[in-house]
This record gives sequence, structure tokens and C-alpha cells, in this order.
Amino acid sequence: MVQYFNWVSRVLQGDLGRSVFHNESVGKLIAKRLPITAHIGVLSFIVATILGTLSGLLAGLRRGKLADQIVTPLAYVGITVPIFWLGILLVYAFGLKLGWLPIGGYTSPFEDFWLNARQLIMPVVCASVLGLASMSRQMRSSVLEVARQDYIRTAWSKGLRERAIVFKHMLKNSLIPVITLMGFAVGMIFGGSVFIETVFNIPGMGRLMVSSIFNQDYVVVQATTLIFGAIVLLVNLIVDISYGWLDPRIRYG
Repeated sequence: MVQYFNWVSRVLQGDLGRSVFHNESVGKLIAKRLPITAHIGVLSFIVATILGTLSGLLAGLRRGKLADQIVTPLAYVGITVPIFWLGILLVYAFGLKLGWLPIGGYTSPFEDFWLNARQLIMPVVCASVLGLASMSRQMRSSVLEVARQDYIRTAWSKGLRERAIVFKHMLKNSLIPVITLMGFAVGMIFGGSVFIETVFNIPGMGRLMVSSIFNQDYVVVQATTLIFGAIVLLVNLIVDISYGWLDPRIRYG
């Protein structure tokens, strides 16, 4: 207990401790690894948000039709597939058999942009698949629920075009439950970095945490856990604030 409270007091002063295994400041270790994990995480979040929202919107608007019949089963598969297993399959198929993509590693985009882009395709796919599938399912359900509201029927009866109804009336209200999932998606992406960076041999925060656990370098484990937790809390705070922008009734209530 004394050691823990001493560590907390140092953290509040900006000192994350010193790694026993690396014999280096934990702050410097994280400063090297965090941009790599953030790079993959931000790209994965963008892919999951855009594709998940659009695919769910399309499935909800075309319920029971071809688009819905394709998106819905794929969403169920995306939710259930283990990301480390998916990563191994991608490495085997696109890296070893076809030779289209590098099987691992990380190169800074400032050194070689195209190599970096090719190296990130498989990790970003793995990191985004769960959030993408969850948002797609939730967006489809939200669209179906909003489509039954009185103001949507009124918009149709006024003869408005489908594009105007979808983007001006339906989309914004359908996004409220999806925004909640975006906060969870950030946690899943950064939590999944432990598996993804290990499978693809990426020197990020996730791999640093795994190696520190095996090396019993608990100071680094504490610091990385703290950083991941702070990121998730910050994103969920932003999500809560965004509710008022999407729905004025929440802001006035």
C-alpha cells in the first residue's frame, strides 16, 4: 500500500517511474510507443465510425432488401470473430500466401508513407471490425425506430425527397445511440491493441504492456493501464457532451 500511494503521488507530479527491465524513464518509453498506438487507433476509429454508420443507415433504409441481407450477417460475424484469430488469418492469406502486404512491423509515415500505409491495412482492419459491426447493427436499429416517428411520416407526406428526409431529419436523431457506442469503440480499439500489436509485431503501447507483464515490469504496466484508462474516460466525457449538441432536449433538460 505504501509503494502504491508513493507511486500515485509521483504520478500527480508527472513522474511515471522508471522501468526496471529497460532501465529508462517510463515517460520516455510511453512517448515513443503512444504515437504508434494512437496512429492505428485513430485510423481504426475513423474507419469503424464512417463505414459502420453508412452501412447501418443503408441496411435500415433498405430493410429486407439485398443491402440489408448483406450488411446484417456480416455485422454478426464481425461482432463474434476474435480479432487475434482474424489477424493470423490475414497474415497467412495476404502476407504469406499472396504476398500483397507486409506481415508486420511499423514504419513512420514521415520515413516511407506508402510502406506505412501497406503495413497498417491489416492492423486497422482487425482493430476496427468489432466497432464497425457494433455501430452498423445499432445504426440499423436506430434508423428503423426513427423511421416510425410522426415527424418522419409528416416529412414523407409533405413530398420531401428521400435525401432531405434522411440527412435533415433521420440521421441526426439516429446517431444518438451510435454516439454511445463510439465511446465503447475507443475502449475496444485501445484494449485490442494488446492483441493486434502482438500479432503484427508493432512496437506500440499494447506490445509494451504485454512484454512488461512477462518481464514483471509492473511500473510500466501501471503506467500503460493508467494512460489507456485516461483516454477512455476522456472520450466518454466528449461523448456525454455531444449528446446536447445532437438533441437540444437533453441540453435544456
